[in-house]
Amino acid sequence: MSYPLENALFQWEEGHRNIAALRQEAGGVRDTDRALRALADELRRRIGPTFTAVELAQLYAEGTDWCSQVALDTGATAEPQDLADAAFWLYLRGARDFSGGRQLSPEEAAGI
Repeated sequence: MSYPLENALFQWEEGHRNIAALRQEAGGVRDTDRALRALADELRRRIGPTFTAVELAQLYAEGTDWCSQVALDTGATAEPQDLADAAFWLYLRGARDFSGGRQLSPEEAAGI
């Protein structure tokens, strides 16, 4: 059974909001940016450059413990789960069936 995309989107967007708020409060963003870049690199390694939103949600459902380790390794001070969720939200922009905050129809994804 696949992980519901709607649940993942809610969590990812919330994490992204939390990170954005932290960045505005703290002013220093280097460790957050470093962690997000490292997480994006790991997402690319795990799922590749060509994926669907549902496939990304399924990867998320498999667990994000690895995200905490990446955050720790980069020295990030933000909450690791917020960093993970924000990274998934940002990586979602590259999904072949997702654009502008909505899932594309099969015809739109195929360019028809």
